[in-house]
Amino acid sequence: MSGLVRSAHRVVQGCVKNTGIASALVSRAQAPVKRDFTRGIWHMSCSKRMDGPVVTSLLHNHSNTCSCGCGLKALHTKEDHGRESSTKNKPLGERELVEFLTEEIVAERKAQKLKTLPTEVDGFKVSGTGAEVLLSKALKDEVINVTFNVNHTVDSDDFGEGDAQPEKQEFSEMRSKPQFEVDIVRGDTTLGFTCSFLQDPPTSNADEYNDIFGIDEVTLYKGEWNDKVYAVAGDVLDGYLYDLLMNLLEEKEISNEFVQKLSDFSTGYEHAAYINLLEGISKFTIGKQ
Repeated sequence: MSGLVRSAHRVVQGCVKNTGIASALVSRAQAPVKRDFTRGIWHMSCSKRMDGPVVTSLLHNHSNTCSCGCGLKALHTKEDHGRESSTKNKPLGERELVEFLTEEIVAERKAQKLKTLPTEVDGFKVSGTGAEVLLSKALKDEVINVTFNVNHTVDSDDFGEGDAQPEKQEFSEMRSKPQFEVDIVRGDTTLGFTCSFLQDPPTSNADEYNDIFGIDEVTLYKGEWNDKVYAVAGDVLDGYLYDLLMNLLEEKEISNEFVQKLSDFSTGYEHAAYINLLEGISKFTIGKQ
């Protein structure tokens, strides 16, 4: 979309630019990620198909023969027997934690959409270390690096008051929408952008811009970044300059489509990290490191 069209729209909605991104950042900083609550909704919705005393028995008495969490079928694998043996002398709290994690991990793996994470996202090569992810692509005489951290980025996709939920959807999908850095590197000089998803992106309309993300900060520096480098907030930039910078990002392939794919990848990456964490806590509790 041309800068003129986007600028004209921002003249009409000037207050949105001054408060939208800033308020989104404030609300994001103030509102902690409610992982326990949102993932709890998933389990409550799944338990709807198992009402009655059977569920009560499953939740409060996993097995009449052991404490391994084998459930109603009382079927055991070699791993189950090993887990039972390793937890039978553990305190009650630790045993209950291991039993819950066993079921939780199975449920999370079943809900996992990306069983194998891709090595590329829209032509950007992927590399990750822990919660940090780097997407990189070489374009002519420059390199585009997109970095983000998946920690505290997950929230549920809520429907509006007047929106009807899909019939088969029993719970809100959890999505990761991280703040991300875009670095355009030419030689030893970097033009850097800090960007984030807009809380309330505009509805699609031919007369309006439809950006799903915005610029929070812009900086330019040589060599390595440090605290002395000057940066300007996106919400105090001249409106037309802001639009031109958004157009520049789009030319560098940081478009709505790419950012949506970034969110898709981040969601899968975060979910895999969450499952790995659950497995790690289970092994730690059992005493296997």
